[in-house]
Amino acid sequence: MLHDAVISVNGAHFAFTDRWGGVSAVPYEELNLGGAVGDDPEAVLANRGLAAKSLGLDPDAVVWMNQVHGNDVAEVDEPWTDRPAPPLDAVVTTRRGLALAVLTADCTPVLLADPVAGVAAAAHAGRPGLVAGIVPAAVDAMLLLGAEPERIIARTGPAVCGRCYEVPEAMRAEVADAVPEAWSETSWGTPAVDVVAGVHAQLDALGVRDRQRSAVCTLESDDHFSYRRDRTTGRIAGYVWLDR
Repeated sequence: MLHDAVISVNGAHFAFTDRWGGVSAVPYEELNLGGAVGDDPEAVLANRGLAAKSLGLDPDAVVWMNQVHGNDVAEVDEPWTDRPAPPLDAVVTTRRGLALAVLTADCTPVLLADPVAGVAAAAHAGRPGLVAGIVPAAVDAMLLLGAEPERIIARTGPAVCGRCYEVPEAMRAEVADAVPEAWSETSWGTPAVDVVAGVHAQLDALGVRDRQRSAVCTLESDDHFSYRRDRTTGRIAGYVWLDR
């Protein structure tokens, strides 16, 4: 169920799921956490409960997003409950114990926390979001709430790697014009984009030094959902929260 053990640093907790240990049927098997991909809503709800409980979280105290590949950030202090989540790609909170979740199936899940200031954020960084600056926007939102770049801990989860994310040459040039470090080439010699490298370059430019990335490429891993590989598929999740 968990891609790796929960990473805990000074009261900040980070976790990423894989695709196993849930109740969804093919082609979403098993632990699909995405509610907008065509899966049975009851199965998604059950999976979210299973994932939360495996992390020691209250399933009703997790904030999800309606992700749209933009650069909008919302400050939250509670789940949306009966309200639909607004279209956005990052959430930030100062409420300790409230978990923030980001859904991906090739895009880069970005988890951020400043345990001293008591600020956490989760962001969804696909290729359009990288260019639009969703990660700098999330960090800026944290700074407005008292975070400091040198204290921010950043963890990125399983995502398609720069050796697999093939794109047209014009698209690679567009992305590299905005974030040069995202320029890449596939293992078979065609134009590619490395979103993970781009995200970490943006974080480095913002002064965030405590960064780690997952070694998993979702397209290459049968243990993770990949939209580029399977098209109709589920979503994994990254979670971040602070000790109460």
